[in-house]
Amino acid sequence: MEATAGSSLCFPNLNSSCRRLLRPQSETNLLYTLVAFVSLITVTLNLIVIFSISHFRQLQTPTNNLLLSLAVCDLLVGLLVMPVEGLHHIETCWLLGRLMCAMSPYLFYCLISTSLGHMVLISIVRYLTICDPLQHCSKITMTNVNICIFVCWASSLLYNGLILMEHMGNPDKFSSCHGECVVVVSYIPGTIDLFVSFVAPCTVMVVLYMKVFVVAVTQVRVIQSQSVSTNVEAASTARTSQRKAARTLGILVVVFLMCFCPFFYPTLAGVESPISMYCYSILSWIMLLNSCLNPLIYALFYPWFRKAVKVIFMLRILQAHSRDVTVM
Repeated sequence: MEATAGSSLCFPNLNSSCRRLLRPQSETNLLYTLVAFVSLITVTLNLIVIFSISHFRQLQTPTNNLLLSLAVCDLLVGLLVMPVEGLHHIETCWLLGRLMCAMSPYLFYCLISTSLGHMVLISIVRYLTICDPLQHCSKITMTNVNICIFVCWASSLLYNGLILMEHMGNPDKFSSCHGECVVVVSYIPGTIDLFVSFVAPCTVMVVLYMKVFVVAVTQVRVIQSQSVSTNVEAASTARTSQRKAARTLGILVVVFLMCFCPFFYPTLAGVESPISMYCYSILSWIMLLNSCLNPLIYALFYPWFRKAVKVIFMLRILQAHSRDVTVM
């Protein structure tokens, strides 16, 4: 029989210690490796997005400023949240003390809700760009976008502070033994949080992207019908653009739903019994993976990102006037 990792108690020297789930040493090592890998990939991808937009002047636009702020949020998820959640779920004990028990859930939900808020803002920007092309330049300015970013961060910090106020004031209230960090939100705040943190943003994103898709397809069909009689190559290009628009919008919505729906499903389904620690850890990590997928979805689909990465890895950023390199 392969040896298991550690003692059966979270804190062997304490009589009030919680019991931990004993795992084979190989399983523990594998889980730590996976957590480290996912965290590293998340940090690296978002660092590339941050550096690209910050370095190249041509990329410093209002829309890309949203991507920059989103990447900062997702970077913090990979740097701060993923390692803590990984340690908690692998050890099945809370080993970081009372203060971290009070602050870690707050940081977790703040960053997740901020990331979600940025995705909603991006959907609004895309809606205005496609559906109101004559007015979007006057509405989507650097000042307006920066104000929206500030409001998104500030409202997330304030809102989650109110929701978790009781837990942060007394993080040990619902702990039955030493080595637990239990977060309990009462029914009414929990219902409000479900609507604010999931139902409303999900509805806004789906509705806006459906409208964007319909308008984009309509515009492409008009161009296609005008091109068929004059230029066969242009018609083929229009059909290709239509497929790309459908695929991109589909990926955006589907990935968001795949990452967030499993976590909120027990609440939406009205499951009365609490889910097990094992199931909760899986659902939490599916949601956290969205921070790793965001730079792929919102950046890798842009040609400028691929060009920026090429310039960075070829070390052309060390040359004079590299900030003015054309990447779009």
